[in-house]
Amino acid sequence: MVHVPVPTSDHPPSPTAGSSTVAATAPRGRRLTPYALLTPGMLWLAVFFGLPLVFVFLTSLYVPAPSGLAGEYVPAMRWANYSDTFVEYLPQFGRSFLYAGIATVLGFLIAYPLAYAIAFKSGRWRNLLLILVVAPFFTSFLLRTMAWRQILADEGLVVPLLKTLHVLPEGMALTASPIAVVAGLTYNFLPFMTLPLYASIERIDPRLLEAGADLYGTAFTVLRKVTLPLSLPGIVSGTLLTFIPAAGDYVNAQLLGNRNTTVVGQVIDSRFFRVVDYPAASALSFILMATILVLVLFYIRRAGTEELV
Repeated sequence: MVHVPVPTSDHPPSPTAGSSTVAATAPRGRRLTPYALLTPGMLWLAVFFGLPLVFVFLTSLYVPAPSGLAGEYVPAMRWANYSDTFVEYLPQFGRSFLYAGIATVLGFLIAYPLAYAIAFKSGRWRNLLLILVVAPFFTSFLLRTMAWRQILADEGLVVPLLKTLHVLPEGMALTASPIAVVAGLTYNFLPFMTLPLYASIERIDPRLLEAGADLYGTAFTVLRKVTLPLSLPGIVSGTLLTFIPAAGDYVNAQLLGNRNTTVVGQVIDSRFFRVVDYPAASALSFILMATILVLVLFYIRRAGTEELV
């Protein structure tokens, strides 16, 4: 007589119980993988970006030491450092953003046709033209800026030509002037505008432009109604990549400007390394960063590209 074993439990164990445990564990490991990959970069930012910012912020609240010795400061919570330095150097702040804004607009007017031509009209010369766009980065930033002193010098080619065409009045010089500062900013940061624009325009389907022309749209209408809206992410990226470093730059103003073209970057440099006024320099740095951050957020929201943040 054959005896069939009867299970004693009402719910026998599933043969896949072990595999389900493994399956439940595996997704958790996959979810943690991105965080593990981000950890080195986040630690790097925390140590070399976050901590210095904390120290700079604390320094911005210091006050002179009771000893009265130059360069000696003690911890305090003097928030008036921010208002005092902002009011004192308000012209330099305004000049920094004015020059950066003009350079950004000029860079866009130059870079957009260039990026459009490279994307749609360059053919087999596309790679060569892209190399030429980034070629200035092969040279030192200082050398490129100094070259503009020679280009805009009275004995150069630009000034005599402009005077011959009666564009530039006699006796007027371009060196050590706001024009030279803006020209240097526009030139040095032009690749930051061109490359994002090219990357955005290059992704536009040419058939959309042909469809606009087939619907009796003029070249300007197609540009305004089709090309510009589709390339908006590149426009936002390019203007931000140009405006942000241009607003904090002081090399162009130092080498191509004069006393009347002083920008806030020069003041920060002077306060840190010459006057040794660490609280004022730190406060100016934070005011500059905060102002740029507010302007960037407002610009992105107005452009309707919050996903870029």
